[in-house]
Amino acid sequence: MKRKYVPDLTQQMAICQLNYGRILRLLPEMQASARRQFSLNYQAREVQVSLWVEEAFRYTSTVVMQQTQTGGSPWLESPDIVVRLYHDARMAEVVCTRRRQLSGVYHYPNEQMHQPDEKYQLNQFLAEWLNQCLRFGCAREHIEVL
Repeated sequence: MKRKYVPDLTQQMAICQLNYGRILRLLPEMQASARRQFSLNYQAREVQVSLWVEEAFRYTSTVVMQQTQTGGSPWLESPDIVVRLYHDARMAEVVCTRRRQLSGVYHYPNEQMHQPDEKYQLNQFLAEWLNQCLRFGCAREHIEVL
């Protein structure tokens, strides 16, 4: 019998705290309409990563991450990722993609074939892209990397 998936909240909180710090380094001005674009080149392909603040409030902000690839396949485009920043807890959590709202846990199997830990995987995916922007991205303006 397969055991029910139980999220590791310690691991989830750790990745959300690290993502919060990464986003603040990439988007230090957290007011509405703040925007940054990065170019990443890999094996003759260029990816544009855009981050912008969609909403800014005292305790929360909403940031959207969008990727576009030149020469990529139109049927395999990356979803826009919507991230909620909780300033009092210093955490950034993926809350949805432009295609769908996320649940914390999915029963498996399910009709949409979501993985049981899909939300964790999207937070990890966000962490990897933010790291790529910090380490290898070319921004239109200088960003201090600590």
